[in-house]
Amino acid sequence: MQKGLFIILLLLVPLAAAAEDRLVRLYAPQGLVETGLFKHILPRFSLKTQIKVEVLADAEGADLSLGPDGRAVFQGQAQIWHLKRQREGHKSTERLAKWMFSDVGLRTITGFAPDGTALFSVPPEGEEEVEDVTLDGNAVLGLTASKTKCARCHAVDESTRLTTIGSTPSFFVLRSLSDWQERFATFYDLNPHPSFTQVADLTDPFPEDRPPPIVPVLMTIDEVSAILAYVSGLQAADLGNPLVHQ
Repeated sequence: MQKGLFIILLLLVPLAAAAEDRLVRLYAPQGLVETGLFKHILPRFSLKTQIKVEVLADAEGADLSLGPDGRAVFQGQAQIWHLKRQREGHKSTERLAKWMFSDVGLRTITGFAPDGTALFSVPPEGEEEVEDVTLDGNAVLGLTASKTKCARCHAVDESTRLTTIGSTPSFFVLRSLSDWQERFATFYDLNPHPSFTQVADLTDPFPEDRPPPIVPVLMTIDEVSAILAYVSGLQAADLGNPLVHQ
């Protein structure tokens, strides 16, 4: 019995280490947390990377911290917020830091506008870094999810070209756009999707006085991540030839 328990513990050690490698602890002052910024930006980062971010109320034990020290990343609430690395050499920590300074990360931060007005902006003379993103989702699941969740409107592969709404762009056309990755990672925030789409543990419930106008699309974060991985492997449409991939 004891030997079996010992073997189980040995098997669990690598799993615990892997989970720790994909966890980043971020400290931010309570006032910044209460704006809702992190509920807006962190799920989007986690969707792309499968890295979990835990927001701490104390700087002690944090891998990254937002405050007056470090490199300026964004401004708002009458101050410039700086990002400081408190843990060096941790890949997931470095990846979050790089993402926050990247063009995609900064657009996500500055796009946070809970009441229609952006709360944060890029600091003066801010520098942007190019983000090298690896999509870790399951592309096979992505194709299945695309067909079941998206194909009522979009052509998602060759078999769905004649069964969708002709006025909506195909996945091939969307893949050809320079910001395709951001579009797919945040599609649930882009009209008309918010009126009928919910992503578990990410989007708010539909308002009681505004039920979805069509059968709602219910998805998981894993499915969104998988769709991103699937789309990344598609051949982009040649927009120079309108007869191809429409």
